Amino acid sequence: MSEEAIDDKAAKPTRAELLEEEGEIAADYLEELMDIADIDGDIDIDVADGRAQLSIVCEDEDDSNLRTLVGRDGKTLGALQELVRLAVQTSTGQRSWLMLDIDGYRSSRRDELIRKAEDAIAEVKESGEEFAFKAMNSFERKIIHDQVAKAGLVSESEGEGDGRHVVVRPADD
Repeated sequence: MSEEAIDDKAAKPTRAELLEEEGEIAADYLEELMDIADIDGDIDIDVADGRAQLSIVCEDEDDSNLRTLVGRDGKTLGALQELVRLAVQTSTGQRSWLMLDIDGYRSSRRDELIRKAEDAIAEVKESGEEFAFKAMNSFERKIIHDQVAKAGLVSESEGEGDGRHVVVRPADD
């Protein structure tokens, strides 16, 4: 192998390094936004499940400013996540799939959805009838789909836009 080829390999960042850079760019962007909005919070960066993951946390008892960033049903959080992804994409030229969590909202919501999925799975297994969830965003639907697959049942997303939801069905034998 030539020295030039060796130098090229040494200079090319790993996937983990690229994700860490993505997290740093996103954190800088979020810090600027939080400064403009006069919102206190610490930003934690992690790389897990093949993506950069950022969490905004506040140790202050009154974290109402962070709750404002989450918004009703996490809609503001989702919009902010998209803005951060676009900022990263503008900087790197690559699409970002980073996940943003604020004040533990996504982890709490994940736990709640897992419980709801388990209830729906039990109902479908007992009744043999399909179960339709209310409309959810893609993050939430994926959690339901993953739980249903683990249980050996079938799930499918149906609907359009904001009305997209998951339907759980018994597995075909």
